[in-house]
Formats: sequence, structure tokens, C-alpha cells
Amino acid sequence: MRVVGDSERVDRVDLPKSAGCRPDPSWKEARGKPPAALGEARRQLTEYFAGSRRAFDLPLAAGGTPFQQRVWDALRRIPYGETISYGELARRIGKPTASRAVGAANGRNPIAIVVPCHRVIGADGTLIGYGGGLPVKEALLALERRAAQR
Repeated sequence: MRVVGDSERVDRVDLPKSAGCRPDPSWKEARGKPPAALGEARRQLTEYFAGSRRAFDLPLAAGGTPFQQRVWDALRRIPYGETISYGELARRIGKPTASRAVGAANGRNPIAIVVPCHRVIGADGTLIGYGGGLPVKEALLALERRAAQR
């Protein structure tokens, strides 16, 4: 897992394409102590993977188009441990016929996990379309289901 940002905000969270999908316990930094926002991201992601964090409170970079930003804001409102379809996400942003555009915006989400694009599934309940790979999406959803049952 790679987290990119600066002292003020998080710009990206990139996932490895493996079902393990856990942060490296050593959190190796390239040069010394990470900037403040990245240190906070590290702490919150570690808590998430331990099952003790259900929502993130991080300053995020405001990238993307206005439409993408609407989709990403709506993603952050999907409750922990729950999933919705692309069509439902389109309805939630007031664009009920835009499920494909919503899927494209979802796929361009640069801040995986923190902006939980893994919580969006196909209309028939199948796991589809995840940049980190479907095994990672499945692992994230399973982690959330287990933690939500505690």
C-alpha cells in the first residue's frame, strides 16, 4: 500500500493487487518522519485494518471533475460494512440514469479505502470493477463485515 500526500492533505492511496491488502507493519518511509497528514493517514489506516476504525477523518486533496467529486462525496456516506449498487449511487447523487458515468468516476477514485469505492457492487450483488483487483475488494468487504459484527 502506498499513501501519497504532503503535510496538509492526502492525495492518493494506492493498493497492491493482492488479497492480503494490509499495510506493511514497518511503514517504511523514504526519508525520516512522514509529513503530518501522511502520519495521520498511517494511523487511521492501521486502525481500519485492525477493525477499530469505521470512518476516516483526513484532509483530502480536492481533485477530479465536479461530477467525480459528487460521486466521491457520496461514496464517503456509504455506511461501513454496507454495499450499494452503481445505480443506487447514481440515484443518491440525483443522476438516476448515470450509473455508467458513476462507475467511471468510481474507477477514477484516487484515494482507495478512505473514499470507499470498494462498497459499490453490481445491481445483482456481484463484485465488479475494482482497481485494486476483485480479491482485494472481497477482502475489504469481508474485513468490514467481520468488524461490524463485533
